[in-house]
Amino acid sequence: MRPTRIAFLIPILILVFACGKKNQTCELDPDILDQDIDLSITRLEDEFFGANTVKDYLFLLDKHPEFAEVYLQESMYFSPDSLAASLLEIHQDSALRVLYDSVKVEFADISDIETDLKNAFKSVKYYFPDFKIPKVYTFVSGFNSDLIVTDDMIVIGLDYYLPADHSFQPDIARYMAVRYEREYLVPMIVLAISSRYNITDPTNNTLLSEMMYFGKAYHFVKAIMPCTSDQFIIGYTPEEIAECFENEEFIWAHFVENELLYQTNPFEIRKYIGEAPFTDAISTKAPGRLGRWLGWNIVDDYQSNQNVDLAVLMMEWDVEKIFRQSGYRPRRPE
Repeated sequence: MRPTRIAFLIPILILVFACGKKNQTCELDPDILDQDIDLSITRLEDEFFGANTVKDYLFLLDKHPEFAEVYLQESMYFSPDSLAASLLEIHQDSALRVLYDSVKVEFADISDIETDLKNAFKSVKYYFPDFKIPKVYTFVSGFNSDLIVTDDMIVIGLDYYLPADHSFQPDIARYMAVRYEREYLVPMIVLAISSRYNITDPTNNTLLSEMMYFGKAYHFVKAIMPCTSDQFIIGYTPEEIAECFENEEFIWAHFVENELLYQTNPFEIRKYIGEAPFTDAISTKAPGRLGRWLGWNIVDDYQSNQNVDLAVLMMEWDVEKIFRQSGYRPRRPE
């Protein structure tokens, strides 16, 4: 069948979806906020740019062994001395020092990031008591690494999150680079954390399975950070979010008429799930990753209709069950 194409030219009168979907509350439970957790962010960029000798770097490698192994990949070097010598050379580079100076200006105060991260960790621990608060480091990577999230450690490459109009920018597509700003940072971290609780059926390789995976992931972030705009969770502008909801019927019709839900061709799946400036199969005016956005709506409806707890939702691997019991219907434009 010929693909359904969407004009995406419907005028936007009120951006009611820019701050949250379906009137979700943005109040954190006092039981969540009252938890006592230990979190501090270590500014490793200061320590590493403050070192002046190989001995200084050897001291830092010994002081932060997890960071040295996971982030700096110490085991790949002939010896700690060779890594330390390499670090000394890198951190004496004048261009990298200018980048560091820029980061210090933009991120002189990161108390807002620390507060948001602390509240997010409290919320994750409330729903998932086994969650252990990881060590959190910031760093200036020279645009080599944006974010590393493991069970025990988080490393934030602050240079990736400089403002969009800053002269220093990562070498990635512009439509992706705009999502690398301060407001997106903590939601990105929470999205990465969601993967450890997002149970899937590894034998299911359908588009529907991918949609449900990302739908659960975005639902997780919204549940953990209810006051965060959808813009900073999925990476659409408020205008794109509003247009997607205005055109939801047409988007859903495209998926149904082209029998996409049970598609297993990875090239076809990528059209709706993969990173792209737009979803060309639907319209060049439609944002990319529309399959993820649609999956988020379906998962939201499933949770609302079945009233399941977040932990139970994340453990549900049966995507057919989620889809069928969601009662999903696209909203009609008002």
